[in-house]
Amino acid sequence: MADTPTIGELYKLKHVTDEQLDAAVREYLDDPTPGMRLIAKGVALDLAAVVLANPYAREVLARAEAAKAQKQMAVRTAILLARPA
Repeated sequence: MADTPTIGELYKLKHVTDEQLDAAVREYLDDPTPGMRLIAKGVALDLAAVVLANPYAREVLARAEAAKAQKQMAVRTAILLARPA
């Protein structure tokens, strides 16, 4: 598992695009239910598990007063730090 690159590393290699990351963030915020989701060709994540595993994202999403942009960036960061299934 440690040999699997993070989404951030795949992003740097251009295997995941900004548009795909933005779509994954929107998809999670619109429907945070667990389950594998394809975010790029050959790249799947359980977005709910990724967010749950990230303490900062959990904390931001739990705050009612958090701005939409802050929530989006917290989810994006959690995704970038995650390793695909």
